Amino acid sequence: VLRLWEKDPLEGAPQAKGIVIEKRVVEQRKPSSGLIKCVRVQLIKNNAQVTAFVPGEGAIDFIDEHDEVIIEKVGGSKGGSIGTMVGLKYKVVKVNGVPLSEILKGKKQKPAR
Repeated sequence: VLRLWEKDPLEGAPQAKGIVIEKRVVEQRKPSSGLIKCVRVQLIKNNAQVTAFVPGEGAIDFIDEHDEVIIEKVGGSKGGSIGTMVGLKYKVVKVNGVPLSEILKGKKQKPAR
């Protein structure tokens, strides 16, 4: 029996809100080569720190330190990471309440906090 919720920083929730602590870059696993843009997020509900990747080209430029982000699970098997992304189980969905996809398309701007 897998009891993943015992170690889960999101505590079984589909999404969680957090504050960006720092931006960082993670290398991909062996067959692929490339840099994955990530942010280190401290969750508001339990002060746990997780690393979440930022999907989209140039999306890391729209995220600053101390921004409020919403993260969700990536959805690998058994709660794990996907493909060549080592240990990245979460991705950023919203920045300061605005969906990251709409910021990238140019439909909305990120509000200043």
